[in-house]
Amino acid sequence: MEVEIDEETGMIKVKKIASAHDVGRTLNPTMVKGQIVGGVVMGLGYALHERLQFEDGRVINPSFMDYKLPSAQEVPEIVSIPVECPLPEGPFGAKGIGELAVVGVAPAIGNAIYDALKVRIKDLPLFPERVLSAIESADAKSGSAPAKGRR
Repeated sequence: MEVEIDEETGMIKVKKIASAHDVGRTLNPTMVKGQIVGGVVMGLGYALHERLQFEDGRVINPSFMDYKLPSAQEVPEIVSIPVECPLPEGPFGAKGIGELAVVGVAPAIGNAIYDALKVRIKDLPLFPERVLSAIESADAKSGSAPAKGRR
């Protein structure tokens, strides 16, 4: 995982993701890689953008005009790595891959933020405001001047 974090705005730009998954036996390499890429993009949306908003018990962002998803311009380089460990019970040794590729993306981005800034953010999505708030809280606790620049 490679991320760029602007410490002045809190903006996170994911530059590259490598995602490895046990797929059993790969029956169709193109489809398996596509499932991994699709799951990673879904995970990016979950980690960085997506949030249902409610007002008086009703969803107030029900359309894709209001509910932010990653655009093609925001999708980083994705390296999909199928790991083959055939499953005897699966058809021809295959396993499902669809949903699993989503799971590790948000924690990986959170860990990349921690690695770069030494701040742990435990709420999703990782909006710029949350990143800035975490940076400011860490600076206040340490008594140091606010961080500048990019990491």
